[in-house]
Amino acid sequence: MAATPGLSRPVIRRREPLVAPSGWPADVHPVLRRVYAARGVSGPQELPRRLAELVPPDRMGGLAAAARLVADAIDEGRRIVLAGDYDADGATGCAVGMRGLALLGAREPRYVVPNRAIHGYGLGPGLVELIAARGADLVITVDNGIAAHEGIAAAKRRGMQVVVTDHHLAGDCLPGADAIVNPNLQGDPFPSKALAGVGVLFYLLLAVRAELRARGRFPDRAAEPDLGSLVDLVALGTVADMVPLDANNRLLVRAGLERIRAGRASAGVAALLAIANRQPKVVTAQDLAFTIAPRINAAGRLEDITIGIECLRTDDPARAAALAAQLDAINRVRREVQAGMQAEAETALARALAAGARIPAGLTVFDPAWHAGVVGLVASRLKDRLHRPVVAFAPAAEGSDELRGSARSVAGVHVRDVLVAIDARRPGLIPRYGGHAMAAGLSLPTTALPEFVRLFNDVVREWTCGDPGEPVIASDGELAGREVDVALALALRDGGPWGTGFEEPAFDGEFVVEDWREVGAGHLKLGVRFAGCGTRIEAMHFGGLADGEPGARVRLVYQVALDEWRGASRARLLVRHREDV
Repeated sequence: MAATPGLSRPVIRRREPLVAPSGWPADVHPVLRRVYAARGVSGPQELPRRLAELVPPDRMGGLAAAARLVADAIDEGRRIVLAGDYDADGATGCAVGMRGLALLGAREPRYVVPNRAIHGYGLGPGLVELIAARGADLVITVDNGIAAHEGIAAAKRRGMQVVVTDHHLAGDCLPGADAIVNPNLQGDPFPSKALAGVGVLFYLLLAVRAELRARGRFPDRAAEPDLGSLVDLVALGTVADMVPLDANNRLLVRAGLERIRAGRASAGVAALLAIANRQPKVVTAQDLAFTIAPRINAAGRLEDITIGIECLRTDDPARAAALAAQLDAINRVRREVQAGMQAEAETALARALAAGARIPAGLTVFDPAWHAGVVGLVASRLKDRLHRPVVAFAPAAEGSDELRGSARSVAGVHVRDVLVAIDARRPGLIPRYGGHAMAAGLSLPTTALPEFVRLFNDVVREWTCGDPGEPVIASDGELAGREVDVALALALRDGGPWGTGFEEPAFDGEFVVEDWREVGAGHLKLGVRFAGCGTRIEAMHFGGLADGEPGARVRLVYQVALDEWRGASRARLLVRHREDV
């Protein structure tokens, strides 16, 4: 990690076991047991593996009422329209909803997704006009709606029923929908608060199936639609949205990965894996999060998310392959746009530091030439580099006097609550906002930007006492050279799914650098030996040259990965952080 003037070097902090390991079968790798203990998992009984072990739908508030409304619409042949979102969670949710409703017997369900530049986020009055043109009788929001007061009111005036499915935090007043399904509503008894939007929609489908079963729609269990066929899409949306992988989410992701590995992925997921050169038989949650999801998100950021939804909806492999190729091309453009914006932000930061400026506790960045669809990625990179909350803004559209912003935060600073505090201090300054603890979105008049910059920094500074804390890199401790082999790499790969809140195992230790060379553009391939034991192993540090040339002795934070080449397997290290010793 390259040093930034005025910032502390990251601190490597080793995880401590939260529980005592117990009851593990002999074939569970000892290192994996240690990793589980540091994540609060004491034994196999805490790692559910079957969909039947999901938290039952009847524990989620509002779900029974929503299921009755949807079942009524299906029974009566009324038109259901999904109101989606333009990120991967919303796209997978739309695809799951379209597929699931069709399986349950809905009459030609349809979907509408807002255009980022025209409609903004969520179910607004403008989007309701499009929904009305689709002939909607019942609107189901997907990954949005909990703050859509005006849009829901507009839909109700047109005689539509509205069911909200969302997972974002609600404001003080709930919208006037006919039913609301959101595990994060105050007082909701559902224990898994970390469901992504696609997960909430999947639960609605499960509840609708149960309601139709109770009405005698299915003569026997063999006639019931297999909603388990949707779990690869649920897994993709869950890891894409980076929600915490609690036990319930891990179960959904595991089921999806098992379906993909068994060769039963949807045509779209299979096509996206193929174009990303990922093998379905060994796919991981990281493959979904960092190779597949960005291709879907790119369409919503730069063009039209319906390209991604259609890729995930189709059963035609040829059409899926064509759409996947289109998504891949858009993602390449997205990377170029992002790289340019990131470089501009870094240059502006360097100039400010060189001029003696201090980095504010809460940083706001803006450039009138930036693309609104990519500012979230810029904010995320700056947040990681500077270890403080960042909001990045861009014009909502060319010539617009409105800005669209994306906020990313660090542990200990709930960024949506920061926006709530700003709204309380200056009512009306932020017309629209919403989000989570770690990420949020907002709209802002261009003229309001200076005041927002001041207030964002003020609130964050007050909440952190002016000290954002040290950037911390978590480690699962040190490994001996003899422990790092193919068996460990396989155990760690298959011991997940790993992700947010159940982080992929990483280890740290000192190494002697025997040789290194640059590969690709700025990546490093190193030959290193474990200090003290002499075991040699290859290490890859992607982007590592940005940290300078490695010294003769280094401390690494790394992951143990399986390297397969021409039929041979070996373990290697993937470097996540490097320091000269």
